[in-house]
Amino acid sequence: MPDFSLEQCATDDGFDPVCGIDEAGRGPWAGPVVAGVAILPMDGLPDELRGGLDDSKKLKASRRQELFTVLQGHAQVAVGVASVQEIDTLNILQATLLAMARAVENLKTRPGLALVDGDRAPRLVCPVRTVIRGDGLSLSIAAASIVAKVSRDRMMADLARKHPAYGWDHNAGYGTPEHQRALADLGVTDHHRRSFAPIRKIIEA
Repeated sequence: MPDFSLEQCATDDGFDPVCGIDEAGRGPWAGPVVAGVAILPMDGLPDELRGGLDDSKKLKASRRQELFTVLQGHAQVAVGVASVQEIDTLNILQATLLAMARAVENLKTRPGLALVDGDRAPRLVCPVRTVIRGDGLSLSIAAASIVAKVSRDRMMADLARKHPAYGWDHNAGYGTPEHQRALADLGVTDHHRRSFAPIRKIIEA
């Protein structure tokens, strides 16, 4: 389970406060990529968060929603978004790093250091330490992963109301059979990532 070991190391090195950053939505065929950022109190964090935060992919949707709600009252959180157009223009990696930078800019407090999930560092207003599989190691990154996932799922559910056939309210834009059938029947929308090979092949055909 994640803990505050990485945050404590950063604090011991003189960095304060420490934030965690993670993203949601690098792989889907549709919708934006969303980054979450979280600054957690290392003292006084509720047991529900200290014992419940984990990689968002390991948690049920209902549990993510519960933890997201609790985080609102006990942490500083923010999100950053990169649009489908930016993904197609920049590529998904650069769009992800852009979303991370925007998330940090949306925080009320400027972080002293950012712990970023993965091995690529975005350009931020503070120093960065990358952490491979960080959402399973750092409570701050785990919190950020939940913020990113829940926020993006809500965005995709909103898009699904306008385009219900694609099933984005439950497949989040991934290339599921249902999504593929809708693409075959109805074609590509403005919310699809045209630079992604499966979508590009449909357009070219």
